[in-house]
Amino acid sequence: MPATLTPPDIDIEKRTGAGSEDNLTPLFNVVLLDDDDHTYDYVIDMLCKLFLKSKGDAFRHAVEVDSQGRTVVLTCELPQAEFARDQIHGFGADPRMERSKGSMSARVEPASGTA
Repeated sequence: MPATLTPPDIDIEKRTGAGSEDNLTPLFNVVLLDDDDHTYDYVIDMLCKLFLKSKGDAFRHAVEVDSQGRTVVLTCELPQAEFARDQIHGFGADPRMERSKGSMSARVEPASGTA
């Protein structure tokens, strides 16, 4: 009669940490803030260039930032969120508006439901 092999008793969750919320990396939102010194075209252009958004998605963000005062353009880990915020801050003034003297404002906030 052939020998029967029994696999070792390994608890995958304990070994890898899978299923443990303590091991999750916190996520952060990059929030674009509204102002009156930038056009919809500026917002759409910026989001398409910096975040590779489609024109339709970028337009929806432009409407949201205009109507709600803010829009979440990206959710990611902290280093990437800070880099994205800095990219927004460095995008420059809106050439379509004479009174536009600089970039739009953005901030990084903890995403809901993360540690």
